[in-house]
Amino acid sequence: MREIQLKDAKASLSSLVDDATRGEPSIITRHGKPEAVVVGFEEWERLTHVPSFGRLLMSAPLSAGDLPGRNRKPIRRAKL
Repeated sequence: MREIQLKDAKASLSSLVDDATRGEPSIITRHGKPEAVVVGFEEWERLTHVPSFGRLLMSAPLSAGDLPGRNRKPIRRAKL
């Protein structure tokens, strides 16, 4: 991934967009610090449609026998 200063990115925006659509993202820096990334639209869509952790767990191919049994013993009392 190449880094480019903001002033140079302004001058060559068309080239940055062409590179991004080919799968070559660019980091835009300001005063030497990364500020933004130019990525292609398909990559952006892929990154923004990540399922939540809960949805990933719910979609796991598990059956009832795959999970351990629940411990039903009462919680022990602790003296504080």
